[in-house]
Amino acid sequence: YVGTCGRIFFRPTVSGKIEARARYRDWDGTSRLVQATARTERAAERVLKAKLLDRADVDCRSGAVNADSLFRDLGDYWLEDLRTEGRVAQRTLENYEWVLRKVVLPAFGDLALREIGVARCDRFIKTLAKKSYSRAKQARNVLRSALGLAVRHEVIPRNPVDGTARLHKPPHIPDAMTPAEVEAVRFAVGYWELGLSQSGPKPDGQLSVIIEIMLGTSARIGEALALRVRDADLTGDPATIEIAGTITNVKGKTAYRQDHPKTARSTRVVAIPSFTVRAVKRRLAQLEDQSPDALLFCSRNGTQLATNNVRRQLRHVLKLAGIEGVTPHSFRRAVATEVNNAANVELAAELLGHADPKITIAHYVRRDHTVNPITAQLLEESFAPEGWRPE
Repeated sequence: YVGTCGRIFFRPTVSGKIEARARYRDWDGTSRLVQATARTERAAERVLKAKLLDRADVDCRSGAVNADSLFRDLGDYWLEDLRTEGRVAQRTLENYEWVLRKVVLPAFGDLALREIGVARCDRFIKTLAKKSYSRAKQARNVLRSALGLAVRHEVIPRNPVDGTARLHKPPHIPDAMTPAEVEAVRFAVGYWELGLSQSGPKPDGQLSVIIEIMLGTSARIGEALALRVRDADLTGDPATIEIAGTITNVKGKTAYRQDHPKTARSTRVVAIPSFTVRAVKRRLAQLEDQSPDALLFCSRNGTQLATNNVRRQLRHVLKLAGIEGVTPHSFRRAVATEVNNAANVELAAELLGHADPKITIAHYVRRDHTVNPITAQLLEESFAPEGWRPE
């Protein structure tokens, strides 16, 4: 059978050591001679078996887990496989691990893999969905991916999550700030930056510039904080800002600048309005480091700003003004809504860096329930009573 080892033989070497050798049938079906050398037969056998175990490590059944293993063991093996593969971003990996530990393992951790069937998975996901659709979706993805690894390694014959009922997303209508509400936020931040408020940390003038950049580019908060001096071209006609990075927060580490935005499509050069140009010029005048790679926004110690700290500062300022429910992403939704209303959703999606306009419609554009008034004229022409003359 594939993965099996023949009888181990020993023989002395010219150097006086003992060589242990055996034939091992690899996963391509070919039997190969594997050998190891040590001072004694027992030591040589131990080294040889370690080599054979390494060769068999690609097989879950003989290595990490089997059908009788607990799901928690598969979970650990799955996370390690994701780290080894290296295709998942660190923040995403941290989120997967949190969902696995806090949501999935309490329900499946002590079950053997052979005990996990469609009915159990279906009941778990439906129960979770009653409380939170997004949490149920995350848990379903983690459960499906982990069990998918077991299927690929032939530990279980099929993935039970594939047979579960489809999750139905509850209706969601995006909300976005109106221009008047944006102006109220501007006023509140401006009042705070004048130093007229006695509460909270001393303002440094950066928050208002960050807001103007998000309003003028649709940038996410991490993308705005990752802007460098070189990314702003204020001499061109029109002036532009290149969004080519983001600030990433990794658990247990300080925030750092990532050399690409959230997705490859998110890298873009955006023409900016005059109010954003004015704000960027104001910020450049405050910067001590004017080198091309210098960050446009930084702490008093010269380090990059963390997104969570900016969110916390914005909440504090708006709370003082009695404004609730505004987050950095609110500006992105406001931009999407206004561009969609003035032009079309395709242009809004391009500005936001979305590959599919459906994402823009579903999550960013505030819907206008007003029907085009031309319908009144059309109906007037078609259905007005005979001899009717409008007043």
